[in-house]
Amino acid sequence: MSTTKLLTRFVTIATVFVLALSGVSPAYAAAPSNDNFGSATIIGALPFGDSVDISEATGETDEPQTCTSSLQSVWYSLTPAANAVMRANLDGTNFGDTAVSVYQDTGSGLSGLNFLSCTNFSNTLTFNVQSGVTYYIQAGKYFGGSGILSMNLQEVPPPANNDFASATGIASPLPFNDTIDTLAATVEADEPTPSCGSSSKTAWYSFRPTTSGSISANFNFTSFTPILAAYTGTSLTDLTEVGCRAFGGVLTFHANADTNYFIQVGGLFGDGGPLDFRLAIAPAPTAGICFGPSDPSVFDSMQFNDCSSDPGGADFQSFTWNFGDGFTLTTQSCCVNHQYAKDGDYNVQHTMTTVDGRNAATSQAVQVRTKDVAITTFSVPQTARVNQTKTINVNIQNKRYADYVQVTLYKGLPGGGEQQIGTLMIYVPAKAKQATIFKFSYTFTADDAKVGKVTFRAVADLVNGRDAFTSDNTSIATTLVSK
Repeated sequence: MSTTKLLTRFVTIATVFVLALSGVSPAYAAAPSNDNFGSATIIGALPFGDSVDISEATGETDEPQTCTSSLQSVWYSLTPAANAVMRANLDGTNFGDTAVSVYQDTGSGLSGLNFLSCTNFSNTLTFNVQSGVTYYIQAGKYFGGSGILSMNLQEVPPPANNDFASATGIASPLPFNDTIDTLAATVEADEPTPSCGSSSKTAWYSFRPTTSGSISANFNFTSFTPILAAYTGTSLTDLTEVGCRAFGGVLTFHANADTNYFIQVGGLFGDGGPLDFRLAIAPAPTAGICFGPSDPSVFDSMQFNDCSSDPGGADFQSFTWNFGDGFTLTTQSCCVNHQYAKDGDYNVQHTMTTVDGRNAATSQAVQVRTKDVAITTFSVPQTARVNQTKTINVNIQNKRYADYVQVTLYKGLPGGGEQQIGTLMIYVPAKAKQATIFKFSYTFTADDAKVGKVTFRAVADLVNGRDAFTSDNTSIATTLVSK
C-alpha cells in the first residue's frame, strides 16, 4: 500500500478511536475497489455506466494532478477495438465539484501516462481513441468529502449523413431544419475543400428545387466555428462550388429548378459538435439611400451611397440611380456623385441587385436649397480718440431665401486672439433692393490708443441652415486711435 493510503488509514483509525472514547459509534464506507490506478475498473461494452461511493477514496503518491488537486479519485481503463470518439460525463453524481481526466497509456504505471484532456464541475469530456491503445480515466471530487460518483462513457457515432453518398435529402417546400452532431464526423478521400476554409469533420445535404429562385443556408446554432459550402454536380469528383461561408452567417445562392445541389457542413480548425442546419427561401433585401451633405446647394457635389442591407448575406452586384432631375446611372459601385443645377425638391429613386438576382428599391426626397448671405459693406470710423463712442455698420444682403442672420463683431487683441464686441440677429428679406443694416456702437479705450488702432472683424451667419458660399461672410476694417 502507498504511503498516502497508509496515512489515510491511520487518520481514519485515529478518528474511530476518538469517537469510541466519546461513546459514539463511527460509520464509514469501504474504499472503492477501483481506488488505485492498478485496480482500475475495466470498461468493456459501451455504453458504460458505474456508480461508486468515493467517501473513502484516496490519492496515490505519484498520482497525476494535471487539471485538479483532487485527493479522492477512482480509475477506469478502456482499450477500444476500433478508432472512435468517446464522450464521458458524470451525470447522476450527487456533488458538483467533479473532476475528470483522460490519459493514454504509453509505458508502465502512473509514470507512463500521457495526459490527453480534462474537465471539471460536471462538464462533459470528449476525446479520440485508437484501436488497441489503452486509455485511463481518472475521476474524483475536486474539493474532497463524501459523495456518490457516477461515471458514464459512450461512443459518439458519426452523423448519418457523414458521407456524400448518404446525404440527407431535403424536400420542397422549404424551410428545412435538421440537428446533427459532427463530433465524430470524418472527411472522405475525394471530398472537396471549400474555398473559404477547410474542415476535417463534415456532413452532407442534397436539394433539388422544383422552381428556380434564391435559397439561404445557415446554422441556427453551433457549438463550434462553422463552415458551409454549396455545390452542383452528381459525385464527389465533379462538384462545382456555387458559394461558401465560414465563421457563421448566411450563405445565399440562386438555385435553378430540377438541378441537384449538395451542401457540405462542418467546422473549421477540426472542430465538431452539435449543429442545427437550416435551408430556406432567401429573404428579401432592403434598399437604402444615404447622402450628403444633408442640406445640399447647387454648389455641392453630393455623394449618394447605397445603404442597403441583405439578411441573406449576399454581395451586391449592381446599383441603379434616378436623381429626379433627368439624370440616371447604373453602376457596380456603391457610391456615386451628383450635382444639381438648380434648387428644387427631387425624388431620388434607387434600386439594388444582389449577385443571386434578388433586388429591392426605395426612394428618398432630397431638398436642394442654395442659401447665401453676404456682407456688402463694413463701415468703421477712420479715426477715433479715447472714450469716444462711434457707430459701426455691417450691411447684409440676402441673395436667395429670407432668413434670420446673426452678425458678430470682434476686435483684434495685441499678440493675437480676439475679443467679442457684440452680436445682433435680424430678419433679412431675400433679394431686397437695399441692404439690411446691423448697427453696433463701440467706445474706444486707452488700451486701443496704446496700440494706435483697432482692427474689427464682422462675421455673418445664417441662423437656419447652411450658407452655400461663405467666402463673403467675413469682413475686416481698421480704425486709427489716438489719445
